[in-house]
Amino acid sequence: MKKSTFIILLLSLIALAKGQQQQAPLFKDFDDSPRGRNAMRIMFYNVENLFDFTHDSLKFDQQFMPEGDYRWDKHKYWAKQKKIAQVITAVGGWEMPTIVGLAEIENQHTLINLCYNTQLKNTKYQIIHHESPDRRGIDVAFLYRKEKFELLFDSVINVRFPFDTTSRTRDILYVKGILFDSDTMHFIVTHWPSKYGGAFVTIPKRVYVAQQIHKLSDSIMDENSNANIIIMGDLNDAPNEKSLMEGLQAVAPDSNSTESLFNLMLPMIPTGQGTHFYKGPTGAEWSFIDQFIVSRGLYNAQQGIRIKNNKPMVFRAPFLMEKNDAAIEIPNRSYIGMKYHGGYSDHLPVYLDLISQ
Repeated sequence: MKKSTFIILLLSLIALAKGQQQQAPLFKDFDDSPRGRNAMRIMFYNVENLFDFTHDSLKFDQQFMPEGDYRWDKHKYWAKQKKIAQVITAVGGWEMPTIVGLAEIENQHTLINLCYNTQLKNTKYQIIHHESPDRRGIDVAFLYRKEKFELLFDSVINVRFPFDTTSRTRDILYVKGILFDSDTMHFIVTHWPSKYGGAFVTIPKRVYVAQQIHKLSDSIMDENSNANIIIMGDLNDAPNEKSLMEGLQAVAPDSNSTESLFNLMLPMIPTGQGTHFYKGPTGAEWSFIDQFIVSRGLYNAQQGIRIKNNKPMVFRAPFLMEKNDAAIEIPNRSYIGMKYHGGYSDHLPVYLDLISQ
């Protein structure tokens, strides 16, 4: 074989191998193909404490300062920003997500840096964020690509517990807009109170937030019974717990059901997977605390905007995972206790695709 022919053959084999490698999915069932004009990806991600490294006198953010408990500094801050941008890009695949819901964002400044000073800058995400009264200073946020989503309105519901007037938590973010140039869409982004202090003691707070969201969704469906609603967030409860089943009244998806809200995560519980790995007093386990809940009209849609395959996905990419001491794969976190670990987040992102005919 002539040397030139051998080189051409070798280069062809290398190119073929690279092509096959690029075509291989990041993990099982992950579709990274471009979605085009009539489809889009929606994602939610609790990013685990995206704080800047300066003190805000109105917040209890002293732990996330260079001299604070976490020894948070400029280097760690920018490393985390780049990691979050990497995750959002990876979830999108060949086309960036159209909508990104986020939790545990400190302020507008961190969002501006994320969107315009990382690899996300070319996407030109638009930012929706309102400062909430949460004492730690963490908020929810909403990013969108304006070429696929036309914003009509956004507002927040400020949560005040009638049974604990001194307590503060994150606002409920409501965003209304147009998808696919014609379909009105309602998004609700939320981060419910944690179980810190005990699940039994804190459950009334999560039930109360759930009830406020149920009232909001009801008011939307009073105007249009087939309204397209997506509720996404870190709910700090599993899909089958009281706050979801009774407070939000979100049931398992069923095309024949007359209930107004369907929890897309309920059918996923038997898989034993989840979005968050929690080590508690009764042991360690995965839980679907990051969830998508949708309106009956969106789930049952036969035309117009629809949920692809009527199911969400957990973005369980290998680079987001690591093995713990028991050889169980868990999220690669930013911190383990107070010790800097340099990972991504203690949560995994969730996503779903919307399509239009």
